[in-house]
Amino acid sequence: MTGRRSRRSKTSGSDRGAATIWVLAVALMLVAAGVAGAAIGAARVARHEARVAADFGALAGAMRVLEGPEATCARAADLVARNGGRLAECTVDGLDVVIAAEVTVTPLPGLTRTARAAARAGPVRVPG
Repeated sequence: MTGRRSRRSKTSGSDRGAATIWVLAVALMLVAAGVAGAAIGAARVARHEARVAADFGALAGAMRVLEGPEATCARAADLVARNGGRLAECTVDGLDVVIAAEVTVTPLPGLTRTARAAARAGPVRVPG
């Protein structure tokens, strides 16, 4: 050995730990993006569930439309509930049945939202 010591410059030692901070920051951003994506996905699923519940409720109600509004709305409420929703509105206008269904979703802890959809069932209308 020649007795030489390797000297490090002051600038090379001042960056110690900087990569750790950057990795943590990037990881935190990825986790936040994942949580946001999951929340958006849960909201979209709830919207689709509300649409399905409203569609089936309107069709089921239309099958009972001749029995009166009470029977129509009771049957619609039953099918909406079986599809994970809640009947928010039921209107019978002649042979038309209009249903609004709501589905509650909690995309993030402490954040509860309601997805709402409406559907109509009845005879086909011919423009004229």
